[in-house]
Amino acid sequence: METTLTERGQTVIPAEIRKRYKLKKGTKLVWLDNGKTITVIPIPDDPLKVLRGSGKGERLSIQLLEERRREREIE
Repeated sequence: METTLTERGQTVIPAEIRKRYKLKKGTKLVWLDNGKTITVIPIPDDPLKVLRGSGKGERLSIQLLEERRREREIE
């Protein structure tokens, strides 16, 4: 997909992307510039709600304990 930058520095987010990511009027976007590329990330109204359940099934507490055990062995 391709868009054009206006004289005022504005661009349009294509409808397909707006629908897929449920972007609506007032959605905040973060622009990340790493010197080579620009990444645009939408900020959800409630970031915690979006993350809720995202680590399910990852056994994160077990992984944390294993990592701490490995660190103690190194010391």
